[in-house]
Amino acid sequence: MEMTWSRWFRCESSFGLLLVPSQPGVFALAEEIVEPAGDAVCRQLAVFEIDESEDLVRSLSRLFTAVSPWRDRLASIRCYMRYSVIPGRQERSVAVMALRNWLESQRDSATRLFESEAATVAERTVDRVTRSMSAKEAPAG
Repeated sequence: MEMTWSRWFRCESSFGLLLVPSQPGVFALAEEIVEPAGDAVCRQLAVFEIDESEDLVRSLSRLFTAVSPWRDRLASIRCYMRYSVIPGRQERSVAVMALRNWLESQRDSATRLFESEAATVAERTVDRVTRSMSAKEAPAG
């Protein structure tokens, strides 16, 4: 399935949603993790939520309400959104499931990478300590 996505746009408040259509679709929320520096115009975003909606503008506006679990997070980070209009309910569900599976696989890969790196550092530390203890215990002579 091919989806036509909007551009990423900064979401500082519900006023930023004026151009979001009142149509069914899929949306993604992302946090800016690296700001553009100097002449570089690339941002690095980390997607943290993917969902579907019968009415994109209504669902995205609700993210900023007092009862929304996302309100505090959206207020405390540089958050970006994008959406894709998908009229069919089944197509939306398939798209969201595929995107969530992809997102989870990326998290798993990152977790394995960092756990592996941490284990390597820990193993080196244990080896260093063990060698130094062995050197102190070895009889001189």
